[in-house]
Amino acid sequence: MGSAILAAIIGNKTIMALFAAVVGGLGLYVAGGINRAKKEAAKQAAGKLAAAEDRLEMDREATAAERQAAGMTDAEAREVAAKWAKR
Repeated sequence: MGSAILAAIIGNKTIMALFAAVVGGLGLYVAGGINRAKKEAAKQAAGKLAAAEDRLEMDREATAAERQAAGMTDAEAREVAAKWAKR
C-alpha cells in the first residue's frame, strides 16, 4: 500500500517538479548563507589587518619619539610632551 502511494507521487510530474524546486531553493539558500559568512569573515579579517597596521605605525612613532627623547633634559621632554598632549 505504501509503495503504491510512493510510486504515484514519484510518477506525478507536477509533485516531482515542486519537490525539485523546493530542494533547489533550499540549496540556493544554504549556498547564499555560506557566501554571506565568507564575506563577513573577509570583512572582519580586513578590519583586523587595518588595526594591526595602525598599531605597528603607532609603535614606530613611539619608538622614534623614545629615541629622540633619550637625549633630552627633563625640561625639553616636558616641552615635547606638552606639544603631543595638545594634538
